Amino acid sequence: MTVRRIGVLLTNLGTPDAPETAAVKRYLRQFLSDRRVVEIPPIAWQPILRGIILNTRPAKSARAYREVWTEAGSPLAAITRAQAEALQAMFGDAVIVDWAMRYGNPPIAARIDALIAKGCDRILLAPLYPQYCAATTATANDDAFRALAALRFQPAVRTLPPWYDDPAYIAALAASVEQDLSALDFAPDLILASFHGMPQRTLELGDPYYHQCVETTRLLAAALGRPVEIAFQSRFGPAKWLEPATDATLEALPARGVRRVAVLCPGFVADCLETLEEIALRGRDGFLEAGGERFAYLACMNDNQFGMNLLHAVVRRQLEGWIGPS
Repeated sequence: MTVRRIGVLLTNLGTPDAPETAAVKRYLRQFLSDRRVVEIPPIAWQPILRGIILNTRPAKSARAYREVWTEAGSPLAAITRAQAEALQAMFGDAVIVDWAMRYGNPPIAARIDALIAKGCDRILLAPLYPQYCAATTATANDDAFRALAALRFQPAVRTLPPWYDDPAYIAALAASVEQDLSALDFAPDLILASFHGMPQRTLELGDPYYHQCVETTRLLAAALGRPVEIAFQSRFGPAKWLEPATDATLEALPARGVRRVAVLCPGFVADCLETLEEIALRGRDGFLEAGGERFAYLACMNDNQFGMNLLHAVVRRQLEGWIGPS
């Protein structure tokens, strides 16, 4: 008799295979061709993508990736792998935990096949995004559903909902922030929460991302007992994006009398190019050049105790009925 197993597939955005121009170009071609990410009609967008962006941006992005690349490879891939391994250890034999990337490697379809090959007839798809956005959560699930659509026999499937206001998330986030603040040799005048930006149009079309980011920030401030300001990073292209912008905010803070700042990125569960290079390096430089005195980037929870206890809690909740009580 075939052993029936439960699978958990952690999914994250993706990363190039190497910090080199050719690898980044392959990654960006896949990423920026996703209709969930760029909603411009392909007939108008693809000539811009292939004629301009893919001939100019990859070399610049490759240089940025080299700033943060590790011996274990891309920080995002290395940390997501570590999270999967830690979660596997926490669940033991109750489930099989694997990981995949929406863009790049390992691909979602291949890891679904691997889980099925190990006997998983029930799979939880777990996009690692606390706040829901069509360009992140939905496209990861879309890719999984495309893979499932090609199967003769499909496993039972659940998806992990966003946890932007989950008390366990807010408590873990606050505890992680407090621990990091206690390790600083200065007291910040301001804590800034920087979320990945999205075009303003996504909000107008009904995407809940902006409101969920605002609610996370409100709840975090309440848990910390001090104000936390919000900003949005990673603007791209000429369209209007969610505001306030992180880079502009950091550069304006010294003129407001904010000389010491601590920045965290609550929308990321794993450090990556956007946190380590854009915030911890370029964000710091912009703040200091504008007259700031002290800057601290507070790392994502990654695979620390707070982050793993949180992931275990939100994943286990969605496995109720498939596995027994803890």
